Amino acid sequence: MAKKHNTGGSVMPGRTKKLTDTNLLLFITVIVFVVMYIGAMLFLKKGFLKPQTFFNILNANAALIITSCGMSLVMITGGIDISVGGVVALVSMSCAVYLDYQGGDVFTSLLIALGIGLAFGAVQGFLVAYLDIQPFIVSLAGMFFARGMTTIVHTAPFNVANEAFSALKNVRINIPGLGTVNKLGKYVNAYVEIGVIVAILTVIILFCVLKWTKLGRNFYAVGGNRQSALMLGINVKRTRFLSHLLCGLLAGIGGYVYFLHVGSGSASHASGMEMNAIASSIIGGTLLTGGVGNIFGTFVGVLSLSTIQNIVSSIGLDQAWWTGITVAGMLCVFLVVQSVILARKH
Repeated sequence: MAKKHNTGGSVMPGRTKKLTDTNLLLFITVIVFVVMYIGAMLFLKKGFLKPQTFFNILNANAALIITSCGMSLVMITGGIDISVGGVVALVSMSCAVYLDYQGGDVFTSLLIALGIGLAFGAVQGFLVAYLDIQPFIVSLAGMFFARGMTTIVHTAPFNVANEAFSALKNVRINIPGLGTVNKLGKYVNAYVEIGVIVAILTVIILFCVLKWTKLGRNFYAVGGNRQSALMLGINVKRTRFLSHLLCGLLAGIGGYVYFLHVGSGSASHASGMEMNAIASSIIGGTLLTGGVGNIFGTFVGVLSLSTIQNIVSSIGLDQAWWTGITVAGMLCVFLVVQSVILARKH
């Protein structure tokens, strides 16, 4: 029997609207994050009581939020893209070399970032959608290619000295009323970096696209059941292609936001970002099988992932393996929750 998922579509007139799989998973994700963060504030303190701690989570993960949103789009259609970390690293290195070694300008470097992202999205989308090659294999090749190209562009890591870029990197948006008084008795405003604004806008735009546009409904339909989507007159190949194209574009944007945050180029940048993006999407309620997902849930998933890492570090478990173990445990919990939610209908 063909698989079907409750994707949060419309309900028949006169019937009570039930809590869909997408909304239920989102609700669970939000509750887990809120409980986890409040628990950290009550029992650990250690900076969790300061508003800037939360904003620092956003500052450090703005690029991950953007790339995770792209990953969610692909996963909703039943695919996957593990090349996004490599694309972010390639964008960062390419823009750094262009600005410092070629004497380039910031606007053109942004176009380079978008071009790289679109190129990866278009090629991988074509191979997956029109040649019907497995997304994992295609994006695995894309990941190796991106990492290799990053080293070819430049081998040694370096900080960017371009003045215009440095000025943009140091832009801070103050959050009124949420500052703190430092040890010298001076009031310090809470702030977010410009990348956070880009990330939040990305979440809002994609949330609206998935919820209220035909393209968004097509993503869910293709991920839920391709055969049924074809019978409904949906161009499945084009829909899958567009999901990968958008994922590539968002990886390019995320790469530039990452570049703005770190201000340097390095072949080791964004190492493991693709795995964090997948984990954030799953924690946010996106199913690996496709057809179910929510962009706002992905956003909360990134926050949850970063918060649990901060909690582990705050209690003195600074070793990298403790973070990995904690994230693995969190993923297992959410995968079990997803299985239970899907099994309740059978």
